Amino acid sequence: MDLSNSHSNLSLGISSHASPPHRVQIADDSILLHLESSRQEPTFSSPPIPLQLMEPLTESHRDEVGDAEREDDVYDDRDVEEFRILGHSMCLKRRRDSESSLSSSSSKRNSCERDLETRRSAVRSWGNQTLRATDPNLFGIMEKEKQRQIKGIELIASENYVCRAVMEALGSHLTNKYSEGMPGARYYCGNQYIDEIETLCRERALAAFGLDSDSWGVNVQPYSCTSANFAVYTGLLLPGDRIMGLDTPSGGNTSHGYCTPNGRKVSGASIFFESFPYKVNPQTGYIDYDKLEERALDFRPKILICGGSSYPRELDYGRFRQIADKCGAVLMCDMAQISGLVAAKECVSPFGYCDVVTSTTHKSLRGPRGGIIFYRKGSKPRRRAMLLYQGNEANQYDFEEKINFAVFPSLQGGPHNNHIAALAVALKQVATLEYKAYMQQVKKNAQALASALLRKNYKLVTGGTDNHMVLWDLRSLGLTGKNFEQVCEMCHITLNKITIFGDNGIITPGGVRIGTPAMTSRGCLESDFEVIVEFLHIAAQIAIVVQRENGKLPKAFLRGLQSNNEVVELGYRVASFSAKFAMPGLET
Repeated sequence: MDLSNSHSNLSLGISSHASPPHRVQIADDSILLHLESSRQEPTFSSPPIPLQLMEPLTESHRDEVGDAEREDDVYDDRDVEEFRILGHSMCLKRRRDSESSLSSSSSKRNSCERDLETRRSAVRSWGNQTLRATDPNLFGIMEKEKQRQIKGIELIASENYVCRAVMEALGSHLTNKYSEGMPGARYYCGNQYIDEIETLCRERALAAFGLDSDSWGVNVQPYSCTSANFAVYTGLLLPGDRIMGLDTPSGGNTSHGYCTPNGRKVSGASIFFESFPYKVNPQTGYIDYDKLEERALDFRPKILICGGSSYPRELDYGRFRQIADKCGAVLMCDMAQISGLVAAKECVSPFGYCDVVTSTTHKSLRGPRGGIIFYRKGSKPRRRAMLLYQGNEANQYDFEEKINFAVFPSLQGGPHNNHIAALAVALKQVATLEYKAYMQQVKKNAQALASALLRKNYKLVTGGTDNHMVLWDLRSLGLTGKNFEQVCEMCHITLNKITIFGDNGIITPGGVRIGTPAMTSRGCLESDFEVIVEFLHIAAQIAIVVQRENGKLPKAFLRGLQSNNEVVELGYRVASFSAKFAMPGLET
């Protein structure tokens, strides 16, 4: 084909060795391009240039080709060039150095995608494994602990069994979220649902104890009651200010500022604040309120604390209030041991008398392990309006901001949202009639336990109980609380040693504390606790014999227990008894 123009010095010649079929790409060497110029020497002729000529494109075909080229990222606009010859659209495509480039690039891309997917799968694989598969060693230890709980008699007054719903919330995805601060004022975003959960928990906490939100506020973030207590001290006091609580050998808690007889400070409260204890009457075991008042007026604490870990009787909150007002102190109650009884209205409530009330959430409340703080809001009664330490606005309580700030950011980081959700579940249950019936049974079982021990002529501190615990004084038997605790543990009975007033310190406690909430949660009634007392009686007789034969020293006493057949026999009886009472929260 010769396309010459008489007015041009160039001519274009296209020759073909074969005619391509319709819509088939023409081979590169089948078409030659000849450029000729009339200005060149006659003997000079440029060599022909091989071309790759694409077929004429219709509009539909051009769309198809365009779509295909856009899908294939190997080619770009520089690879294909369109032009027209005699009115026909033509496509000129540059020759590539290697026909394998397309497949090579595609292979690399596929390899990269496979690598990414492998990495994603590796992360997902460990993220979705069960505990048994991920850590069989830990899983095995946890299973052993589960079996220990199932086959044992749990008599530690501060322990209990949570329900399955509480376990579900505690082991939920809520542990993934960081939420420092208070609802509506978080450090991180993405907390709209966390705010709903915490607000719901706070509302249920007030409702569970019959409190008006205009007069009381609550913080549900403390990690424990010790943390809650220290937050109260930190918020309302300065370092070195004075606090006063029940002495630990008298039944108080170490977080109330306990110091050993030799002056050693064993808690943060006694390290950062000046503490001075009040005590029980050594003859009766009851708090001596007259001496308490005398000491308080001399010591002038800024916070007077009522409540303790091992006090089996009702507290006289009215007398505490009078003493606090006389010495200008905030009255704080640590109701950790009796909070369930308070909620169920099975004991006197501290809320009608105290300025601040703290508690654990896992004892008789049957919630997750943590702490809680209730504080007064609004106007103060006139008799308390002259307290000088509260600043210029003495007619208004100013606890809320101070206590909340002490919890965060002063002492803690982000709250444990899974714990707060689990607490909300427990508090919903606390407000039911079924829970009230449960707490009534807890008290009945404690009375049955005390009566059965007294019938065997054992000595109880204060001679009995008003709540969920009994304090058994072992000194008349010549036993230490530690040795008796050891015998019981080897027989699958767990209780805890305590100091008894008059003891020489906390090293050799002279008694044990026995509580009824946990076994009541498993379904035990009064008659069952009479059987439990029989087990305790046998354990005491074993301890007396072993101690007589081997001495009181712990190592020698333990050697005597390890070779004692009566211990093994009693252990079998205890396990058989416990098997009758299912442990709450377990899948059936």
